[in-house]
Amino acid sequence: MPQEIRSNTRHQKTMKQPEHPKLSDVNLTSVLGALSDPVRLSLVCRLSKGEELAWSQFDVDVCNSTLSHHLKILREAGITQTRKEGTRCFVSLRPDLEEVFPGLVRQILGFAHARPAGEVHGANNG
Repeated sequence: MPQEIRSNTRHQKTMKQPEHPKLSDVNLTSVLGALSDPVRLSLVCRLSKGEELAWSQFDVDVCNSTLSHHLKILREAGITQTRKEGTRCFVSLRPDLEEVFPGLVRQILGFAHARPAGEVHGANNG
């Protein structure tokens, strides 16, 4: 059930927050699948600095609907958390993911930075 936040307006409108999976429902296959896309990997890399970012702060070469889709995949995999505030959405890495998969995101980002984009991994070039 989505979390709800009541605003302090006269009409007491309710703002629905995006659903996030329970920590016990986060699995390795979903996390690795979400991180297998270069755009999503770059989003997680940007978030790895520990900041909470508004959607408008992501510098990716995709349209807004595609960005929204990528952020939804990351949230549903349990990698990120999203918070709505008014008409803005803020995204950050989910801190408790480290409890389930210690060091996983850090290791994947380390490998991503160590290899040039588009390099074939594990290919025999001889």
